[in-house]
Amino acid sequence: MTLSLPLLAATLAASAATLWGAHRLARHALLRGLRAPRLPHEHGPADYGLPAACVSEVRIAGPGGRSLFGWLVEPPPAAARPAPAVLVMHGWGSNAAQMWPVVPPLHAAGYAVLLIDARCHGRSDDETFTSMPRFAEDIAAGLAWLRARPGIAPDRLALLGHSVGAAATLLHAARCHDVRAVVSLSAFAHPREVMQRWMAEHRIPVPVIGWYVLRHVQQVIGARFDDIAPLATIAAVRCPVLLVHGRDDATVPFSDAQRLAAASPDARLLPVDGDHDLREALAPYAGELLAFLDAACRAPDRRRAGTARFS
Repeated sequence: MTLSLPLLAATLAASAATLWGAHRLARHALLRGLRAPRLPHEHGPADYGLPAACVSEVRIAGPGGRSLFGWLVEPPPAAARPAPAVLVMHGWGSNAAQMWPVVPPLHAAGYAVLLIDARCHGRSDDETFTSMPRFAEDIAAGLAWLRARPGIAPDRLALLGHSVGAAATLLHAARCHDVRAVVSLSAFAHPREVMQRWMAEHRIPVPVIGWYVLRHVQQVIGARFDDIAPLATIAAVRCPVLLVHGRDDATVPFSDAQRLAAASPDARLLPVDGDHDLREALAPYAGELLAFLDAACRAPDRRRAGTARFS
């Protein structure tokens, strides 16, 4: 039996509506499933011996009119001005308060430190979703704010990020070339591999619907995984990169850090005794981290900063 044209048109319209409805439901489910938990700030500067006079809460104009929360830690009064500065970005589902352990050595060494909450995290504004590229946008907003601050050297800025925040620091540095150094803590090599591990954990069959999940996530975030993968971006970063990774990382394999180090002549790998969360594990390596940052951020010009190496 053949369908009349009006009936055929109605049937096609109904099928399209069904597919569109399924697509919208899938998008909603993905956004809900991938949404980062918003955790409260459980620690403050006093918990780490930082003088209250050096710390201030700040609000930064972020992308799309959103507001980003942060803490600015000024160097000690006796430190030289203008001071170099480090912007610190947390990982997925974390917040700025969880990065306090990295601050005291930087503060004591005369660095200004800006810790910020990414959108949808901590006390920053909400969004429909967040992503690693949006973390990078928030980093760009924080750097622009830092450059306008009196007493901070706008040409001596560095980035320090953890996990997704680390991947975002590499993405920003590859795009903008406006920082002296990047310290990457527990960065993954490729977001597709992260998604595949996430799907395996949630028992999502990759051959059946995994391909759709991967494709749809890329559509939602507006970027191809291959283009934003740290394996790709680290090769385009023009400043020194220090890859710090725990030998016992059960979330991101240590081999990811080895692959990243092999992808860039300006990257050096610092293996540490620890898992994925390196905040407390970094204490024995504070000297190495500061030596790396000093070689890049206290160099007299960018040419010399670009030749800095970790050894």
